[in-house]
Formats: sequence, structure tokens, C-alpha cells
Amino acid sequence: MTEDPFVAHRGLLFTVAYEMLGSAADAEDVLQESWLRWADVDRSQVRDPRSYLIRLVTRQALNRLRTVSRRREEYVGEWLPEPLLTSPDVADDAELAESVSIAMLTVLETLGPTERAVFVLREVFELPYGEIAEVIGKSAATVRQVARRAREHVAARRPRVRVSRSEQQAVVERFLLALRTGQLQELMEVMSPDVVLVTDGGGVVPAALAPIHGVELVAPILARAHELVAALDTTVVWLNGEPGGRIEFDGEPSAISVVVEDGRVTRIYVVRNPRKLTQLDEPTELVR
Repeated sequence: MTEDPFVAHRGLLFTVAYEMLGSAADAEDVLQESWLRWADVDRSQVRDPRSYLIRLVTRQALNRLRTVSRRREEYVGEWLPEPLLTSPDVADDAELAESVSIAMLTVLETLGPTERAVFVLREVFELPYGEIAEVIGKSAATVRQVARRAREHVAARRPRVRVSRSEQQAVVERFLLALRTGQLQELMEVMSPDVVLVTDGGGVVPAALAPIHGVELVAPILARAHELVAALDTTVVWLNGEPGGRIEFDGEPSAISVVVEDGRVTRIYVVRNPRKLTQLDEPTELVR
């Protein structure tokens, strides 16, 4: 029996939905809704199932994105994407790894729903402008203009340089060791002077309600972390296609992702909201 195209492309479709939404839970809901619609489609009329399914999932993701926008506006503190445990293989596709990184997903949150859909479909999944136009209900010429604006918007906010996975891992290991042992001087040396710390507790667990700027403020906060709990453990793990960290505060997990530039940490994203930490035990398949 030939495998159903939806099943065959499920990893791809999840990746599309996740990049659109930044939430594994919402992405799974979108896939469920898309599966129900796919079940009613006359397959004999579908020339390219992969392309058709990407468009179908994107439409559902757009609907979900508009639905959850109010929820995110009312979110307590900073909203960060849901981190995913991934295999190192994701990093073999540099474009994919960058597109699913916490840093990039955070940038995509600053785009409107239509701009985000156009950027993801064009820049990540390389769909033709005409097919994207079908998804968002605009002309191909308009899609080109939206794509240009979205690229410029993202380019102005994405990390300036890419680093190798070995450099990323070395800096992450150094950073996590300093965090675990509370070495203030080491923390100050491994972070850039203008480092930014963003924490997401969702109002469920303690977290800063706004970003904290500058190593003079960030380093002392992190150095005191090990004093506030009986046990603090750190582990280097692959998160969203790059080396990151899993931190256990008295057995309660958090996920940490960092941006590295010129051998130093420039941005730190810490997800503490337990509702966003359900994907850290088994690797998630991300493909394009």
C-alpha cells in the first residue's frame, strides 16, 4: 500500500506549522485540523501533494496565528517560542537550523501573520511566488513586495554572523559551567558588554517581566542563581538545531538558548514556563 502523502511529509508539515507559530502544541493542533481537511480532498485532482499540503497547513497556521495573537498580547511577561529537543542532524542543513533557532523564531514574532507566512514559505521552503499568492489570497506581485519587506525586517534583527556548531558548543559549555558554579568573573568574560537576557515564565514560575540589558546587570543575576536553589544542574543539549542548555533548578527543568557572536554570548533566552517544556525528552523531527 502506498503511504499517504500527509504521513510521508508529516515532519515537513510540522516544521512549516512550527515556524509559523513558534509553538509545538499549536503546530500539532494545526496538523490535526489539516489532516481532517486532507481526508475530504479528491486526491486525483492533486498534482503535487507536497506543495498542496504545505499550502493547506499554512492556511490553517495563519488562522491559528490570528486566533492566538490576542492570547500572546495578554501573556504575562516575555513570550518566547517553545523550545524543541532536536538531533544534531538538523544542523547539517544550515538554512533550516537558522530558521528554527529560538533567536530567529523570536524575530519572526515581530512580523505580521501575512509577512511571516510569506517569509517562511519563500525563504525557508522556497515556494514559488504564485503558490504563496494562492495561500494568502493576494497577487504574485504583492507577494514579492511583502517578501522584500519581510526580508529587510528580518535582516535588520537577525544575528549578524553565523558561527560554527563547534564554536557555539564551546561557548555554551563555558557559559553553563560558569552559571552552574556561580563564577561571576567568568560569566562577565563569556558575555558581551551589551548582552540581553530574556526570560519566559508565563506568570507560572518566577521570571523577569522585561528583557535585562548589559553584562553589569545580567552577570550578577546569573551568578546568584545557584544560591537560590539546593541543586542546580546544567546539560548541553541540542535545541532547535543548535547547542543549547537544559537547566534543572531543584529538579525543575528550564531551557536556555544563546546567540554567540565573536566568541561571546550576546543574547540569552531562558524558557521556564513548564507548559512550554514538554518537548525536551524526545527529539522532534524538523525537515524541509
